[in-house]
Amino acid sequence: MSRWLTEAVPRGRIAAFRTVIYLFVAADLVIFTPWVRTRVSVPGELYQPLLVGRLLPLPTPTPALVAVIFWSLLLLALLAATGRAPRLLGWAVCALYLEWMIIAMSYGKVDHDRFGLLVALAVLPTAGRARHGDPTRTEAGGWALRVTQLAVICTYFLAAWAKLRFGGLDWLTGSVLARAIIRRGTDLADLIAQVPYLLIVAQFGIVAFELFSPLVFLLPARWRLAMVGFFYSFHVVTIATITISFAPHLAAMTSFLPLEQVRPVLWARRLAGRDPAGSAPTDAPQPSPADVDTGPVPAGQGTVGARVEQALDDQAPALGRPAGP
Repeated sequence: MSRWLTEAVPRGRIAAFRTVIYLFVAADLVIFTPWVRTRVSVPGELYQPLLVGRLLPLPTPTPALVAVIFWSLLLLALLAATGRAPRLLGWAVCALYLEWMIIAMSYGKVDHDRFGLLVALAVLPTAGRARHGDPTRTEAGGWALRVTQLAVICTYFLAAWAKLRFGGLDWLTGSVLARAIIRRGTDLADLIAQVPYLLIVAQFGIVAFELFSPLVFLLPARWRLAMVGFFYSFHVVTIATITISFAPHLAAMTSFLPLEQVRPVLWARRLAGRDPAGSAPTDAPQPSPADVDTGPVPAGQGTVGARVEQALDDQAPALGRPAGP
């Protein structure tokens, strides 16, 4: 089990995953959750912190506190995306984003799509240094990716468990998707809703897909990527029909992908002609004189130095110097 948990991966994959996660945190602040800053206008008595917020304990949000968290987290996330000081910046981003989420989710609504992202932020600082394109394999990085993958799959499996626990079989045969389409459906969803029993079939399919999602770990690498592709396609359909994105979850799910093969900076350099593909590396070790093949040594002439002396002796009359030492 420990060998599976710490399966080594290329450091380049860790570097790419780190960049994806920290850039998403920065984007999340300004695109997906900027509404958190509006929470300071809500009366303080309506702030009901989550359990972790009560155990620490954390202060009631104020305009100054939220502003400091926002700007500090935005700056540190962008710095962490460069891969510098992975532990110091990683732990700082993890702590600040956790507080950002506690503020966001302490007013009556908790989003389960943040779980995988929070786990990724918690384990990335333990992966150590990594550079883009580095093929060296690391077990610490493999552990960080594996734990994130487990969190992603737990999000699916536990979502199905919650559906059956609180909704029972009625969740499968009820009007869950129909209500979602009425509230926030698109034109595509309206077309789908007109097909008899299709929404009921879709509800059965969603629960089945979530319950069997752990099978992804039992598949060979090629089929595992195909199943992860199916996961992404499911969320594409979700966005296209009921406009729910699960963006943090999708960012964490990149832990399944061979991200070390995605190198946009290198591609840009090649397009600009600065680093053409197939060029020979400039840092290749140069052979030492002792490694140079000087051909077979005739009998009686010994080493390369002896042959040089013999050649000089042969040319001594023409050079105007006596032969021999």
